Amino acid sequence: MKNLKRIQLFEFEDFSRFPDWLRTCMTNLIVVLHKMLGVGEVLMGLIVKVLKEKGLTQIVDLGSGSGGVMPEVLKLLHEKEGLTEVTMVMTDKYPNSRFIKKFNEDSVVGISYSEHSVDATNITQSPKGLKTMVNSFHHMSPKSARKILESAQEAKQAILIYEMAENKIPLWIWGLLLPISLIILMLMTLFMTPFVKPLTWQQLVFTYLIPIIPVCYAWDGQASLPRMYTLRDIDVLLEGLGDKEYAWKKGRAQKANGKNLGTFIVGLPRE
Repeated sequence: MKNLKRIQLFEFEDFSRFPDWLRTCMTNLIVVLHKMLGVGEVLMGLIVKVLKEKGLTQIVDLGSGSGGVMPEVLKLLHEKEGLTEVTMVMTDKYPNSRFIKKFNEDSVVGISYSEHSVDATNITQSPKGLKTMVNSFHHMSPKSARKILESAQEAKQAILIYEMAENKIPLWIWGLLLPISLIILMLMTLFMTPFVKPLTWQQLVFTYLIPIIPVCYAWDGQASLPRMYTLRDIDVLLEGLGDKEYAWKKGRAQKANGKNLGTFIVGLPRE
């Protein structure tokens, strides 16, 4: 697609041969960051509106990986009146057996992890319920991103896509500030690591003794910014979609104090 601000850079986590243990360690840091920023509360607010408007009782998370912030979101939902019975099914194109065991055998309340591969570009494959994509849409190429949107509309399924960061600065400024930004993120990992749960020996050794995690985390964090779809990019992706049976909405997500925290896309079947 033409006229997109978003550009396709690589992230270490995109590579199939990237070690699972290292990917998990990086995801652990992202979970800590989510809690620091209040992403769970923002997501919960967006999800509550859709669940109540459409009378849905199940969330189907696409591209769940190790779970990320969504288990926390479900706990917050269960604190809301009328939403105590909401359940969540986590899915991934390449399900990890360790996380399947964690969420299925350890009986995390209200959560299950699908053992079957679920491709986000084919919503008909997934279980019924509100589809969510959290901080993963930027990994999709424009062609795949468009397929996800088309698939949700064709299947008449509700979908919520959320990214906690926003692609706002010009690319040349991003490149100019990149060395400083990488150093800042690497230093942040040193302070965030003690808050990781569970804190494994890999997380400690490869953060403080052999700093592989800080380097990979810093690069992926910075590379993800120019990969984000701006609100204008989203208009391009949605071009030609939306009709009398299905509606789309996009915007900036807000915290309770009114401050912006990321962007969202919501697709809903009309009554």
